[in-house]
Amino acid sequence: MDDLMTKAFELMVAGMGFVFVFLIILVFATISMSKVVAKFTPPEPATPARTPRAKPSAPASVDPDTAEAIKQAVAKFRSRHKK
Repeated sequence: MDDLMTKAFELMVAGMGFVFVFLIILVFATISMSKVVAKFTPPEPATPARTPRAKPSAPASVDPDTAEAIKQAVAKFRSRHKK
């Protein structure tokens, strides 16, 4: 029984050691890949450039019945979801 426990302990230590070494290698690989990617990508500007938004144009071919149905649906939604 003593021999079996010794083998189990050795196997456990070997397995945990392998996982630990693999994780350390993974951390260094991730750090080095991050540095490589940062080196080859252009830096982002501190503040993004503001672009003027185009005003949405209303389509000219909206059916008056459809527009009225949309207005009623929006009004009903707003009346139900008041804060």
